[in-house]
Amino acid sequence: MTEAIPVEEVRHPMLDPMTAMKMKKGKIVTAEEAIELIRDNDTIVTAGFVGVGFAEELAIALKERFLKTGKPRNLTFTYPAGQGDGKSKGLNHIAIEGLVGKIIAGHTGLTPGFGKLINDNKIFAYNIPMGPLTQLFRDIAAHKPGNLTHVGLGTFIDPREEGGKLNDLTKARGSDIVTVMTVEGKEYLFYKAFPIHVAFLRGTTADPDGNITMEKECAVLDALAMAQATRNSGGIVIVQVERLARAGTLKAREVIIPGILVDCVVVAKPESHWQTFGEQYSPAFSCELKVPMQAIPPLEMSCRKIVVRRAAFELKPNSVVNLGIGMPEGVSRVANEERILEYATLTTEAGLIGGLPMGGLDFGAGINVDALITENGQFDFYDGGGLDIAFLGMAETDAEGNVNVSKFGPRFTGPGGFIDITQNAKKVCFLGTFTAGGLDLTVRDGNLLIRHEGRQKKFVLKVEQKTFSGKYATMIKQPVLYITERCVFRLCEEGLELIEIAPGIDLETQVLALMDFKPIIRKPPKLMDPRIFLLPPMGIKDDLLNIPMEDRFVYRPEDNIFFINLENYYMKTSEEVQQMKKLVGSILEPIGKKVHTIANYDNFNVSPHLVDEYVEMVKYAASFYESVTRYTTSTFLKMKLGDELQKRGVAPHIYESKDEAHKALTAAGTV
Repeated sequence: MTEAIPVEEVRHPMLDPMTAMKMKKGKIVTAEEAIELIRDNDTIVTAGFVGVGFAEELAIALKERFLKTGKPRNLTFTYPAGQGDGKSKGLNHIAIEGLVGKIIAGHTGLTPGFGKLINDNKIFAYNIPMGPLTQLFRDIAAHKPGNLTHVGLGTFIDPREEGGKLNDLTKARGSDIVTVMTVEGKEYLFYKAFPIHVAFLRGTTADPDGNITMEKECAVLDALAMAQATRNSGGIVIVQVERLARAGTLKAREVIIPGILVDCVVVAKPESHWQTFGEQYSPAFSCELKVPMQAIPPLEMSCRKIVVRRAAFELKPNSVVNLGIGMPEGVSRVANEERILEYATLTTEAGLIGGLPMGGLDFGAGINVDALITENGQFDFYDGGGLDIAFLGMAETDAEGNVNVSKFGPRFTGPGGFIDITQNAKKVCFLGTFTAGGLDLTVRDGNLLIRHEGRQKKFVLKVEQKTFSGKYATMIKQPVLYITERCVFRLCEEGLELIEIAPGIDLETQVLALMDFKPIIRKPPKLMDPRIFLLPPMGIKDDLLNIPMEDRFVYRPEDNIFFINLENYYMKTSEEVQQMKKLVGSILEPIGKKVHTIANYDNFNVSPHLVDEYVEMVKYAASFYESVTRYTTSTFLKMKLGDELQKRGVAPHIYESKDEAHKALTAAGTV
């Protein structure tokens, strides 16, 4: 077995163009003909997200050729998201000793066959976070040396931890594919590029020239970047489709993979071309129609519903959200029940924006979606801080706040997009049961009753593998919650702090006694909201949208700071402006001295005809201020409000976050 990947560009034998033209079928071949072009030691990139966009026909044909001829051998497979059903579909077809020599993957949990080969040290195996891997395909296409990013620092991907190497064989003989680099005094991880010889992709319609459309696909994934990377590595691009069209009839705007990148087109059998591994075809999944959200049934009261109900309280209007697979998917169901789904934009790593993501074997698809973008484009957005909040799973957590979702004894799962999302979202909520293995509970009269405790502790002294770094999160001052059915923790500099407990739960015997470490308890934890444990809808829409005017202004005498919270407020009448002016005066006049002020303008708006009156009110309020900082994430509002304030001689600078606004006060020596 050899581990090295050849660096030089290797051209593959192609179908002779003149022969193809004479055959009058262009690039259209059988699956068997396409697979014959693959050679020993090739690197194959496969598109797919669970079952979405996976070329099942090609995987089956590759398996059958190997079982029949013993060729090709020692292939490297690289792919960003899990591709399989956990049993026999997807990449499970090709998890065969001899056929596979190496994997460089974002997720392995859906391919238990790969897990066995890894554990038996039969193959070299690496995990790379999904984002850097999707972006690496673009870098390979552009002949760049690799991908430089902060994603993965402090986790098991970091070469100072495990370097993403999954077994003894790889740790002993495998080369390093990720290294630490320092640029202008900051640490980054560098993911090395490598050539790709074959691409397995999927679309809906192809013409004889190889142009590919995806009108019935659930997502476009990274098909274009993978095709470009393969073509520019001198490899071959094979695309599985459902149907053929005459040359020149496909609409240019609908072509996702242009024919100049495609070498072979294979028309799949219907049974090998389902939209997902759970659904043969749904027009809602391919954005051909939108369905009534009221038709989605509510979740039954259960441990899962309790956890995701508590999580739903963290949703804020106009926030951009990511939901992980498994338990976190339930947050969208609760949001739909509570009629607040329209006030947040849900997204997934597969490139979905808006609507309602699906779960299980349909994960990667969605209904009533606003837009479909590429996976690498989605991760550009995620990595740059575009997510307001993320809800992810929590399999194992330790005293430092580290979370493991990627390895459990002999079972490898991999991070998928978990590392990108958790290191870059403005706020992270980890969701999971407090114990695992046989946990049975019920709710009675608003109290949580544990009928049978889980066999395994999930709050351990040290996680088996560090998929999320608590120290990294505290270093970047990221708000993090750990939500279970019986209690809630938050991450602080010292570790996990217990802040909430469910009604009916005993702190000593049902929380502390079942942890391998003692959490920080600064004061008695408050009770979780009682509505979580009752059957009717919780009515959190009112909490989300309706904050009384008087509750938006708070003065803190100990540090002489006046807080103004105008988040999600739309000022529509002159009476509201005058009410606000009266409230400010009634709070600040009796103090007798000027105050330091922080004003939150996130998602604030004011009717155009009230701008002058409102800014005059702000000028009045400023007469009580020793100093003031304002913040909003809206670039438009920053410019509009800033200009109007500046015209009237009021300090115009508006920051992007509460932390920045508070730091500005501190830097000025006013706090």
